[in-house]
Amino acid sequence: MEIDPFIFRLSIFILSIFIGYYVVWSVTPSLHTPLMSVTNAISSVIIVGAIIAGLAGSSDSVFNVSSIFGFLAISLAAINIFGGFLVTQRMLAMYKKKKKDKK
Repeated sequence: MEIDPFIFRLSIFILSIFIGYYVVWSVTPSLHTPLMSVTNAISSVIIVGAIIAGLAGSSDSVFNVSSIFGFLAISLAAINIFGGFLVTQRMLAMYKKKKKDKK
């Protein structure tokens, strides 16, 4: 009996969702900022690959499959990078000492 490759890949994808969920939610706040900077670096590599994928299609039509998926990947990775910088800035602000009012 042979397992269908689609079912095999789907089961790996579903298991990776569960593993990713438990890994992300078990991270302590002190490790969150370094992990976000690594995530931003990975997203920047995704943007470079998406630009290559977007330009890989033929020049006959602007709206071909590779261009559309490349643009979608660039958009989602850019949102991820921007959100990562916002979260990192917010986490670093939590560690700053608060100024006390002198009276």
